[in-house]
Amino acid sequence: MRYFAELAYKGTQYAGWQNQPNATSVQQVIENALSTILRNQIEVVGCGRTDAGVHASQFFLHFDFEGDFPKEFIKRLNKFLPKDIVFRRIFEVENDVHARFDATKRSYVYLLDLERSPFHIETAWYYFNAKKLNVDTMNDVAKLLLKYKDFTPFCKSNSDAKTMFCDLYRAEWIYNESQNQLEFHISANRFLRGMVRLIVGACVYAGEGRITVDSIQHSLENQLPLAKSYSVPAHGLYLCEVVY
Repeated sequence: MRYFAELAYKGTQYAGWQNQPNATSVQQVIENALSTILRNQIEVVGCGRTDAGVHASQFFLHFDFEGDFPKEFIKRLNKFLPKDIVFRRIFEVENDVHARFDATKRSYVYLLDLERSPFHIETAWYYFNAKKLNVDTMNDVAKLLLKYKDFTPFCKSNSDAKTMFCDLYRAEWIYNESQNQLEFHISANRFLRGMVRLIVGACVYAGEGRITVDSIQHSLENQLPLAKSYSVPAHGLYLCEVVY
């Protein structure tokens, strides 16, 4: 039987989602917990691969298991897991449903603090020049992105992606008054390695005048590296929605 699980995690203490030989990953911790409680070797497949330090307020995975779940399984599982990983629900699906390949849309949000907060040290990025950013210019960059499908300028050079094409559905900066934060919301059918953090970096650089919107457009038109690129810190980034 194949099962889907919806969960959330804070990525601060992990080297990303995917299993790695010499570092602790979210996937490794979950597989160990499931295997222990179900008394079977369980391997999970995630809906994506978040980088080290990136969070997920919504994440899906699937795994195969023949047998019965213990009583109050999710409650037991959450007690066994560290507090920065929480399972919301587990449900049965058809055997050919895939957590990664069947996802049709993914959404991320990046949180940028306008003033330093002791409560957001690991969950939002404070940029020293944040209050001087021109948010209208940053939104001009965001609107520009929606006109393109090839995002080679916003992919890390060591990516193994076979295509750089992505269908963007949303790219927008919003001010959250209650948190005194800028939020960057972006949705697409897929994302390239490091893409969101490089896009946020370009918006920030444009917002403080280090690069122009026209130069970003030139890079997208010709699929060339940006005149100045910057990958913002991971701890402000969240995978926040996955649609099937």
